Amino acid sequence: MHTLLTVHRVSKPKGVALPLHAHEHAQLTFAASGMVQVHTDAGIWLVPPQLTAWIPSGISHRLDILTDAELWMMHWQPAAIEAWAPSTFPHRAFVSKVTPLMRALLATAIEIDIRSEKASLLARLMLLELDAMTDAPTYLPLPTSAVAKRVADIAIADYRNHLDLAELASRAATSVRTASRLFPVETGMTLKAWRQRARIVRTMEQLAQGRAIAHVASEAGFSGTAAFCHAFRQVTDMTPGAFIEDPKHLNPRSQTADSSHGNASGA
Repeated sequence: MHTLLTVHRVSKPKGVALPLHAHEHAQLTFAASGMVQVHTDAGIWLVPPQLTAWIPSGISHRLDILTDAELWMMHWQPAAIEAWAPSTFPHRAFVSKVTPLMRALLATAIEIDIRSEKASLLARLMLLELDAMTDAPTYLPLPTSAVAKRVADIAIADYRNHLDLAELASRAATSVRTASRLFPVETGMTLKAWRQRARIVRTMEQLAQGRAIAHVASEAGFSGTAAFCHAFRQVTDMTPGAFIEDPKHLNPRSQTADSSHGNASGA
């Protein structure tokens, strides 16, 4: 009989990229060690060991390995989701906190016979335990319209934040007014807050790779370490040092800096 759940445990070296692809099954990706980044059309998730990423069947995605990582990947067949998932389970990609219970379920699923009745019960419990974070600070939602995508691409490339909003909009062949209207609608964040989130997410990637805080701050164009730490804390509710030492304290925020006009749509 074809199993409804399969489990894969693999090690990937830093710098590997799994190209854009989609599955017939849903996939749960957990980095037992290391850090990865998941890309979909909807956004980009930085996934440390304290988060796990859910990708539904049919959703195109790619995976970048930011540090040497041990990955646990669990694949649910559509019949398993239909039979076991709660009625409120999201039909979209998202990240979820790895609670102590989820960690124990994942660790057990890796070790046991996946065809056993116990494995079926574990799979059901995992689906119940998964809880989509609606504003994970490691998530960067991407806009959908052609105009806003142009703005986003230019803003991401402007890593050191040299361009003011007028120049950013001009290079994207639009106006500040139009860009400022589109971003809350399409990403749930003001353009200013989105730019800051994009900037901080990129610094998280560098911190995860072991680069010094002062170096990361300088590369990101901050005036100094103190300014960088302040901005990092506004987005993540923690300091860069705390992120390096113990990223499990990452918390979703109801608002990011200057994002009072809307929250990130999350996963």
